[in-house]
Amino acid sequence: MRKKKLKPNYAFIDSQNLNLGVKGLGWDLDFKKFRIFLKTQYKITKAYLFIGHVSGNEKLYRKLQEFDYILIFKPTLKFNEKGFKRIKGNVDAELVMHAIVESKYYSKAIIASGDGDFYCLLEYLVKRKKLLKIIVPNYEYSSLFREFEKYILPIPLIKGKVEKKRRGVPAA
Repeated sequence: MRKKKLKPNYAFIDSQNLNLGVKGLGWDLDFKKFRIFLKTQYKITKAYLFIGHVSGNEKLYRKLQEFDYILIFKPTLKFNEKGFKRIKGNVDAELVMHAIVESKYYSKAIIASGDGDFYCLLEYLVKRKKLLKIIVPNYEYSSLFREFEKYILPIPLIKGKVEKKRRGVPAA
């Protein structure tokens, strides 16, 4: 009798929500360490990183791919807000679509974002017993996530494992 092969676990990461949320706490996320954490802690075999494409960031994109992320690009919009130039690359629809389409290939999924726009996806994954964790960038995530409290991991709880060390600053 053959054993049924277990499906792997995947991660779907809203890069802007994660990156800006962590920066708002005064530190930087080390994406290499974060990928290692996902692999060792949760057996994540594929980590999809949803990111707005900005011309000139090709070196960053290559590095992220070297860290074993699968990059899903979204075209960005440039606009002025209160005298500042801003770039917006809203990846929500792409993340939801990929997580649902890929769901037949994975056992469990991690969603990394605190954005309430992902409520429908979380609901979908819970109903199918496919939600492993919701990694939120800080403690101020959407109130829509309250019913998913048992899945939530605020990234500050793992700061020591995923923080980018600043060059020239001794470790504490």
